[in-house]
Amino acid sequence: MSDTQVTWLTQDAYDRLKQELDELIENRPVIAAKINDSREEGDLKENGGYHAAREEQGQQEARIRHLQELLRTAKVGEAPDNDGFAEPGMVLTVRYEGDDESEEFLLATREEGAQSGNIEVYSPDSPLGKALLGAQEGDERSYELPNGSIQRVTLLKAVPYTG
Repeated sequence: MSDTQVTWLTQDAYDRLKQELDELIENRPVIAAKINDSREEGDLKENGGYHAAREEQGQQEARIRHLQELLRTAKVGEAPDNDGFAEPGMVLTVRYEGDDESEEFLLATREEGAQSGNIEVYSPDSPLGKALLGAQEGDERSYELPNGSIQRVTLLKAVPYTG
């Protein structure tokens, strides 16, 4: 994650992620003790408990680093302006070319989306998210689909997410 990338989070999401980070850091000695206990069981090559504990430690440390970076760059509690521009924290209503139906989703990170309830969440880093970022209501944008074809999409509405 670059230093210039800001993640918009509600205060609730920030508090929830901060609590998770604190719990993971507090749990470090427990994982270290598991590793030590498993190490004392003998031959490390055939010690499944040791390898499982090391794997758990690696995953936990990766999550800690991710949360630390996310919280360091978070923009907390500041809902985006209701100015009709697509940006993180906005609920976007779009229509895809060739489709009569519109779709509504929250443009946000996975962590913010975890509390969003029933609304679909798309990352600003996804192809659709990148295409729409900065678009104004009425703008048409396009992005590449996984199969290589180009999808056109029109931003119909952009309003701040109120949760």
